[in-house]
Amino acid sequence: MMSFKKIHFEISERKILLQLFDVISVLLSLYFVSIIFKFDYFSISTLNYYWTLVLAIYLVLFGHVFEMYNLQVASNQFLILKSIVLTVSTTVLVYLLTPIYTPLLPKKRIQILCFYLAILITLLVWRYFYITFLASHRFHKKVILICDTETVSELIDGLEKVDPNYKVVGFIQTDLAFNEVTNSLKIKQIANDDLAEFVKNNYISELVIATQKPDSITIQLYNQLIHLLESGFTIREYSQVYESITQRIPVNYLAQDFYRYFPFSRSNQNKLYLLISRLIEMFICLFGLTFGVLFLPLILIINPFANQGSLFYFQERVGKNGVVFNIYKLRTMIKNAESDQAVFATSNDSRVTAFGKFLRKTRIDEIPQFINILKGDMSIIGPRPERPIIVNEIAKEMPFYETRHIIKPGLTGWAQVNYSYGESIEDSLIKLQYDLYYIKHRSIFLDLNIMLKTLSTVLFYRGQ
Repeated sequence: MMSFKKIHFEISERKILLQLFDVISVLLSLYFVSIIFKFDYFSISTLNYYWTLVLAIYLVLFGHVFEMYNLQVASNQFLILKSIVLTVSTTVLVYLLTPIYTPLLPKKRIQILCFYLAILITLLVWRYFYITFLASHRFHKKVILICDTETVSELIDGLEKVDPNYKVVGFIQTDLAFNEVTNSLKIKQIANDDLAEFVKNNYISELVIATQKPDSITIQLYNQLIHLLESGFTIREYSQVYESITQRIPVNYLAQDFYRYFPFSRSNQNKLYLLISRLIEMFICLFGLTFGVLFLPLILIINPFANQGSLFYFQERVGKNGVVFNIYKLRTMIKNAESDQAVFATSNDSRVTAFGKFLRKTRIDEIPQFINILKGDMSIIGPRPERPIIVNEIAKEMPFYETRHIIKPGLTGWAQVNYSYGESIEDSLIKLQYDLYYIKHRSIFLDLNIMLKTLSTVLFYRGQ
């Protein structure tokens, strides 16, 4: 039996555990508060079980919006404090304003404060306990790489940068030529004969095969891997590990074998999914355009002074199946921003006006794109559409770039909520990896996840 010291939780398991313990700790706290302090507003019983269910749903929902289940935030003392305060404040406010599914407001208003403080203090205590005693060491996962010497540094960086708890402690060299790069690495190079003993003595969680040359795995090494697999040790292929940790498709690693590892999501042809998505899009578009019309008079007044030019901006973008369409936006840049040639926008771009920065940060400049969505040029969620000249430029460097055009481009997407603004070809490669992950795993659940992340991005005034 695996000892407690060797227990490791995957990223998805950690998020589930955080959600589960958040709900359990809050409900237990409210239960004891109701007994000790005669707290009448919230009580847990079979007669009002839906009160408990609604509170749990609100807590988890707003926890996602305010990034309580982002593992980088969950491990940072300052960020989690901010996230908890926002989550609890919003949860309690919405809970108080939905009396049909929640208790009626108490006669003694002090009970509202007790309700708020009980949830807030409980989450703070539990999450700081998590940071101090759990996140620091419990989730470390020790791994051995089986790869070529020349790629070992790149492979390690690709995994550990995303998940610091993923520790590559050793590697087996599959190429015959010795490379001095091994001397600069802080991991042990393991001889084939020592593999089984090293795995057992160092509490290794899994072995990752990262060589693209199957012939480089010798019969001796193959037999050892089979023996370890039969003994219960996990052996996985690098692209699978990379995808599960980073939630990106490693197209630069897969090279010409890309399509072998890339089964497109069935949702791309699922008519029921597409119909439901379209109905939701129509509703969101009508709501978004109504919101935009309310702000339009104020923007019309400010624009001549702050932007000094036309309000609306039209630009060619590449859509589904490579069809070019005109995208609608509110103008955020100075006149003739690209008089010479098309260039990538950058952070603190001097071409963006002060008012334009506000429109971009709040995403108000994107509101006219709801018209594109109603017309069918775009979806709410999908890869962001690029200009034809930039698509052609990037496609020369990345043969798989135009694969993202098999679905409609989106107002927001998996790349937008997980990565900063693209300023170069290298950034475009990373965003392509996220876009392809979305195309591969497209589903209602992933769409909902993107919407929640988009909402948190807007609320935290991030982006460009």
